[in-house]
Order: sequence, then C-alpha cells, then structure tokens
Amino acid sequence: MTFVVTQACISCKYTDCVDVCPVDAFREGPNFLVIDPDECIDCAVCVPECPVAAIHAEEDVPAGQRDFIPLNAELARLWKPITKTKPALPDAEAWRDAEDKRAQLQR
Repeated sequence: MTFVVTQACISCKYTDCVDVCPVDAFREGPNFLVIDPDECIDCAVCVPECPVAAIHAEEDVPAGQRDFIPLNAELARLWKPITKTKPALPDAEAWRDAEDKRAQLQR
C-alpha cells in the first residue's frame, strides 16, 4: 500500500506535506504534487498536513479518483523530488474548493 495525491491538490499545491515525509517521497510538478509509490513507506504522517485533504491511502482513494493511483506512479518517474515547504500557488485559495480540476493538471 502507498499513499496517493488526488485532484484536490491540482492548482493549489500546498506543500505542508513534504516537510514531514521521512523518506522524501513527494515529487513536484508545475501545479500538482505526487507521491512516489516506490519511496512511500506508508507512514501516513503527510495525511493530516494537507489542508485540502488531497492525500489518501491507496485503498481509500475515492472511486471517482482511482485514476490518480497510476498517475502518481507515472508522474513520480518524471518529476523531481521536493523536500522543503514552498508557498502555495498564487491562486490556490481560489482553486481550493473547486470540484473537478483534472483539466487544470499541468504535466
């Protein structure tokens, strides 16, 4: 099992989660974070740190967002690690409660 970042992170990219990750499993894209499933040790310390509740255990990913499981694995191979907190995206608050943000994902 691993943890998965889901669509709530898109266009927000709050990075509170990266500081607590003991194995630096987070990878950073232009407007989204993912968790490298090969690095994640299933400790769950990142879950309560996410202000938009975007991180879920793999078996708890909402049914309509299960495509984020392979997406995290795919993008983790392409994106570089992020290990320190950075400011959220400038318009993060405007996107915070948006429902379907898949079209906003920048690779």
